[in-house]
Amino acid sequence: MTTESPRWFKSSYSDNGGQCVEVATNLVDSRGVVPVRDSKDQASPVLNVAAGSFASFVAGVRAGEFGAV
Repeated sequence: MTTESPRWFKSSYSDNGGQCVEVATNLVDSRGVVPVRDSKDQASPVLNVAAGSFASFVAGVRAGEFGAV
């Protein structure tokens, strides 16, 4: 078991308009998840997304599968 804390960051595309999420990719190797949270409410619940699912989501965004972002 690891006690490593998430190292949160927002996308470099974030314009700081308050409509952002933060992710912590540093836990992929130790836990196999990418934690995701609301950037404007850091005490909000954290959604732990399986690393493979998160990678598929990012690939879909890059491929334009979800429309314009």
